[in-house]
Amino acid sequence: MRFIGISALKSTLFPATCILCGAAGVGDRDLCAGCAAELPQNQDACWRCAQPFSTTKPPDTLCRRCQRQPPPFTRTISAFRYQGAVPFLMISAKFEGKLNVARLLGQCLAERVIAAAPPLPEVLIPVPLHPQRLRERGYNQSLEIARVVGRELQISVDYQSCARVLATTPQTELSARARRHNLRGAFALTRSPQWSRVALIDDVMTTATTVSELSRVLALAGVAEIEIWAVARAG
Repeated sequence: MRFIGISALKSTLFPATCILCGAAGVGDRDLCAGCAAELPQNQDACWRCAQPFSTTKPPDTLCRRCQRQPPPFTRTISAFRYQGAVPFLMISAKFEGKLNVARLLGQCLAERVIAAAPPLPEVLIPVPLHPQRLRERGYNQSLEIARVVGRELQISVDYQSCARVLATTPQTELSARARRHNLRGAFALTRSPQWSRVALIDDVMTTATTVSELSRVLALAGVAEIEIWAVARAG
């Protein structure tokens, strides 16, 4: 009698199916090859903040904003531009409770990180939600994405050392300048960091205000190197 492993049995009973078109997925991903090829990769972008460039530039090029005022993090790796089917995937993972989409996004982000081949951090820190928002939504999409990335890259996920202590106005409703003031003091550490190199996991970077404020708090606590790993970058 031949026994079937749990992974093989799961693949047989629940085959991967493309979230976007319903075709057969590739491997264990709920994404077909055709839809994957159409997702807008964010490869030509600022090395530091992942702001998309309109033309191809050397990989280590910085945008004008990062040249004038470097952010408090060292580098950003982003899988996609916030275009095409990406907003649909993000909304599904963030507001509709579709954790299978969050799993897919985590797999895509891990693939992008592997391709970029950075020195891996000691720990992954998902951008935290305020407890009130967490109760309303029931989950933190950045944490769900971080869990997948951590599993793929064999890196621990720390979701307890950083907390969002202010229930601020949603960033999407504010201008870039108002966003910076809105988030001042929004994050705090619940314990002293035991690591020197971290990667913050975010779903979408728009103005980088959120990750900048969280990076500032970590840097003040002594974290020497902070990277941002985001699924998508708007801009």
